[in-house]
Amino acid sequence: MNLLHIKHALEVAKSGSLSKASETLLIAAPNISRSIKELEADLGITIFDRTPKGMVVTAEGEEFINFAKSILGQIDEVEKFYKNGSPKKQKFSISVPRACYISDAFAQFSKTLSNDAAEIFYKETNSQRTIHNMINHDYKLGIIRYAENYDNYFTTMLEEKGFCYELVTEFTYSLIMSADSPLAKNEDIALKDLSSFIEIAHADPYVPLMPMAKVVKEELSDDIDRRIFVFERASQFELLCQNNYTFMWVSPVPEDLLSRYGLVQKKCTENKRVYRDVLIYKKGYKLTELDKRFIEQLGKAKRKYIR
Repeated sequence: MNLLHIKHALEVAKSGSLSKASETLLIAAPNISRSIKELEADLGITIFDRTPKGMVVTAEGEEFINFAKSILGQIDEVEKFYKNGSPKKQKFSISVPRACYISDAFAQFSKTLSNDAAEIFYKETNSQRTIHNMINHDYKLGIIRYAENYDNYFTTMLEEKGFCYELVTEFTYSLIMSADSPLAKNEDIALKDLSSFIEIAHADPYVPLMPMAKVVKEELSDDIDRRIFVFERASQFELLCQNNYTFMWVSPVPEDLLSRYGLVQKKCTENKRVYRDVLIYKKGYKLTELDKRFIEQLGKAKRKYIR
């Protein structure tokens, strides 16, 4: 089916005459008549009845004309979008651990967006889900977090799955709690000091190839009898600020965020475990301008908040 033939048929249906369609299209009437006959032969229907008064659309022709209008309308939209300089939609997607310095980098990155149409996806989750999102849901960037002693597990797995990876930063967890917490007066908090308090914890520690029981045992101490698992960070902060007997292990938190929620950040020198945040993307993927802008803001946030 020839699109030019469809356009000829629509014009004839509109004008009701080969001669009038010829004047509008600046095409000889016999050529238009031939186009319509070829179209009717292709479709196996009669689009027009030829009468002394002109070209009259048949019942079959009415149905075809409705389809034809829709088809040409969609083609016009496509041509307008790509030929008239319509802006392409900006796209950015990243899956990350729950971390204040990363969310701050994302907030600063959002300020760099132009006025063009954009689709931006920012997902906070664990390392397993981040990798799953990139393999199965077309997320372009990811940041995974793991304890330093699992480095071999992760680097081997990333290479097997075809990922490039770059270290973003290393850190040890700090403690945060309400400024009114009995613990807040301590300059350095010992692990034993936490035993009578409630831990607010992420509910999804994960290390590939390791039994979950072992991972949980390493990440979640047996010395804490009361623990509330919360996935969403805003709710975690609400609990911490409203319940003076809660605490949470976190990567470094900006002072302005601590002040906003009435929290304080404390050291625990007994906690010596080092964690790594690693940026990942698929091998062969070319970083976009938006990707580069986010990575730039990530570097600034890291230098600002993680010492």
